[in-house]
Amino acid sequence: MKHRNSHLLVGYWSRLRRGRAVPDQTDIDPRAIKRMLSYVFILDAKDIERPLYRLAGTSLCERFGTELKGISFLSHWEGQSRTALSGILKQALAARQPLCLSSIAATADCGMVECETILAPVTFNENEPTRFIGMVQILTDANALCGKPIAFERLVGSQMVREDEPLSIPDFPPPASLDSLRGGLRPRLRLVVSQTQPQPAQPVEHIARLLDVFGSGIAVEA
Repeated sequence: MKHRNSHLLVGYWSRLRRGRAVPDQTDIDPRAIKRMLSYVFILDAKDIERPLYRLAGTSLCERFGTELKGISFLSHWEGQSRTALSGILKQALAARQPLCLSSIAATADCGMVECETILAPVTFNENEPTRFIGMVQILTDANALCGKPIAFERLVGSQMVREDEPLSIPDFPPPASLDSLRGGLRPRLRLVVSQTQPQPAQPVEHIARLLDVFGSGIAVEA
């Protein structure tokens, strides 16, 4: 996890458990996370093939240019990412562990940012977890979006956040500007996954070309 708020949300989730494997959604007090509440969401994953936003913060809805309640979480991800995410979400529910997703998000005209999404499983008046409390944070300069909504997201990596992982905030250097990535540099995004067969890392230019191909004609799930 890179963003400070990711650590804070996972720490809050862990404190809510009180000896249980996962907390219940009714344990969540919005006042306790008010500083990041506008980017927090609740995901109903009973149908793992079509997990739905039950609640979503106002700033998060603005990022995607629409009210997210009732919309599939997978709708703005490209096809290969949707397939992978269904399996990853299922694993996180079974393991009762928070999940950290790394992704590249883009507007319809390919303004790109790097994002980090946290998904922590919760129950909802049941014994088994079927929901997630989640949050999306942009890691790079949001000005690259030029105020336009995110239309497309591609999964770059995923990692289970284990209980024994320290929650202290690491001293990360500031992320590179995505403008510099377009200028000929070829950094790679390292993929850390908990899947059986991780995918190889992809150059950012390759992702940019994929985004260019899809443009604004991306098929969006209903």
